[in-house]
Amino acid sequence: MTEDATAATETGGTEAGEAAAGRGERIAKWLARAGVASRRDAEKLLADGVVAVNGAVVTHPATFIDPSDIVQVRGAVVDAPDRTRLWRYHKPEGLVTTHRDPQGRPTVFDRLPPGLPRVVSVGRLDLNSEGLLLLTNDGALARRLELPANGWTRRYRVRVYGEIDNRALGSLVRGVVVEGVRYGPIEAMLDARTGTNSWLSVALKEGRNREVRKVMAHLGLQVTRLIRVAYGPFQLGNLERSAVDEITGKVLREQLSEVGKPDALRPGAAKPGAPRPGRP
Repeated sequence: MTEDATAATETGGTEAGEAAAGRGERIAKWLARAGVASRRDAEKLLADGVVAVNGAVVTHPATFIDPSDIVQVRGAVVDAPDRTRLWRYHKPEGLVTTHRDPQGRPTVFDRLPPGLPRVVSVGRLDLNSEGLLLLTNDGALARRLELPANGWTRRYRVRVYGEIDNRALGSLVRGVVVEGVRYGPIEAMLDARTGTNSWLSVALKEGRNREVRKVMAHLGLQVTRLIRVAYGPFQLGNLERSAVDEITGKVLREQLSEVGKPDALRPGAAKPGAPRPGRP
């Protein structure tokens, strides 16, 4: 384990250069790849003084980890990072997407099938939302896939209560301001209507906290069910509730090579494998 913040800054060396120089891997990235937390959250763990290397507490992000080092977080030994892996998970409603909930509500990570390594989620689905949630053992990958700049579209099937104004739905493609917050382009199309209940197909790229619910409320519509059916190229398909399915290494590598390339918001593109209106 080495610590050399000044040298890294003065030389302007990249992480690849640092690794080539035999310095190992920065601890925040190492923890992220080990699935402990995102890089940003790993840096918070360091600042909190809960990370130790070879028995000594470390707080500086410019600490480098060698294969022989023993890393602990809150006293628990962290296994060395495995190869990067990604899973599809069909999140049921009633679970929060967090490792620890102050209110004691059941979490996604409490209910995962046994045998999975420690994983983090790519983004979140709120308590009452369901559908596709990507899980990975690599926190750095999770952060990469969450960034709107990477261009992956999130697609949803949304049941709403209220009168549909097709012109208002169409205007969302230009973005909308709700309570002072500017949301980017959203594709929203009416799929089916029964009385005052309707099913919509919704696609967006930002994925802000409760974005779909807030925007629909802005249009006078109450969301009564929200199902994410796709995240970028990965679809929910027929994956059963609470089931987990690992994405093969070959598919993962192919899709990661596409990250950052244009992914236009195309209405209805996620319909194959999506639940039909009125059905789970």
